[in-house]
Amino acid sequence: MRNDKDPMLLVPLYEHPADRPEDWELLIRSAGRLHSVVLNPDSGPGAAPDERFARVAERLREAGVPVLGYVDTDYGRRPHAAVVRDLLRHRDWYATDGAFLDQACSAPERLPHYGRLAVAARAAGARTLVLNHGVHPDPGYAELADLLVTFEGPWDAYREAPAAPDWTADHPAQRFCHLVYAVPAGAPAAELAAQRGAGVHCAVPGTGPHPWGTLPYALEATG
Repeated sequence: MRNDKDPMLLVPLYEHPADRPEDWELLIRSAGRLHSVVLNPDSGPGAAPDERFARVAERLREAGVPVLGYVDTDYGRRPHAAVVRDLLRHRDWYATDGAFLDQACSAPERLPHYGRLAVAARAAGARTLVLNHGVHPDPGYAELADLLVTFEGPWDAYREAPAAPDWTADHPAQRFCHLVYAVPAGAPAAELAAQRGAGVHCAVPGTGPHPWGTLPYALEATG
């Protein structure tokens, strides 16, 4: 059972349901603890629909979990039309009800570009919009999305990360997320996220170039 003081879990499980069915089943059973789940068939929606992903997305939605379609924005370098194409494929193929825009730029000069992407995501049906900056961005980005990922990185870096900038105090903790990998068993990741003002988090043991193929400790402990 989730303690009301614990951050909610945003889970980016980048594994195929055919390869890790037990992990997807655990996610569905853990619906009450989840802020959302990121759906990422192939570094985005892929070139064609995948029925296994469509089914787990349907079951997550039926359990009340927002399903976010993963789209890479390449720090503002990816063309607007390519990002919108992926948003529409996620909607049409997997009925996603949110969007997870990865590798989001944090600089103020790219705010107009991301403002247009936010409008396009909402038009494509995104009720939940997440920008993954991985760092604290310019405060203007808080006007565009429902949730900002303001840290993504390994546990060792997370322990030494600087305090949140003052502007974050103007927003509730549920507007900020920390994604932490290479987390040792027993590390107080949830407590540290709460202390640092993040109401949403994910802490996984995964390492290397593909850390998001593992479930967060918080679910494995209760699965």
